[in-house]
Amino acid sequence: MISPYDLHSHSTASDGALSPADLVRLAAETGVTHLALTDHDSVAGIQEAIEAAHQHSVQLIPGVEISVTWEKKCFHVLGLHINPDAPSLAQGLKRLQILRRERAEKMDANLEKHGIRGALQEVRAMAGEGMITRTHFARFLISHGYAKDMANVFERFLVRGKPGYVSTQWADLEEALEWILKAGGIAVLAHPLRYKLTGAWLRRFLTAFRSNGGTGIEVVCGNSTPVQIETCADYARRYRLMGSAGSDFHDPAFPWIELGNLAPLPPGVTPVWESWRS
Repeated sequence: MISPYDLHSHSTASDGALSPADLVRLAAETGVTHLALTDHDSVAGIQEAIEAAHQHSVQLIPGVEISVTWEKKCFHVLGLHINPDAPSLAQGLKRLQILRRERAEKMDANLEKHGIRGALQEVRAMAGEGMITRTHFARFLISHGYAKDMANVFERFLVRGKPGYVSTQWADLEEALEWILKAGGIAVLAHPLRYKLTGAWLRRFLTAFRSNGGTGIEVVCGNSTPVQIETCADYARRYRLMGSAGSDFHDPAFPWIELGNLAPLPPGVTPVWESWRS
């Protein structure tokens, strides 16, 4: 089922395969009428996406996916319907972009210690002016035969305790939410079940998230099962959070995540887009 709303997608401004304009074009061809561009720690692609959206009759929702550290754990928080030019947001993202560059250098050094050379040069060329992410390193490792696919490469190289992993202190939860709110946006927890937390830990996080101004939770993700959707819907109801739906689309070469291929939000969950549509 194609949803008219897809509020989580990536372009070449971070680790997506399509330019912002091509991403918007694909949304129009697919049947997505409201698309949020949410690149990792970057709003660099939004203006191009807005211009393309005017041409293709797509409503572009300016967004960003901010890397957050809370209780020594990494989370991703979406800022939706933001003003991408807000000063505090720009300053905060600039700091995270420096961290990303430093992390890439450390990842390259770690891989070199394990006999894998030349990663950073290729990754920089791959990313161009976009943010360097672990996905770029994953593509490098796959292309050179070190792993067979994305799941395999992350498991073997890019998670805690593996050769390419680098621990990073991202933005504090409170400050990240402040950046989003000052930019006039809505803070949404991305893919809540992907962090593989116990129920107790996720409840603790959602309590902190809500008390610091968090508004929504991604109830429907690109590869959600019906059970996962209902689990996230229950969290939305329990913590009085609005529900969002986003594919987390990166690349048309990955057929398991398709732009706009999203189930409807369950009953009793208020769609996050109601807050700005009204």
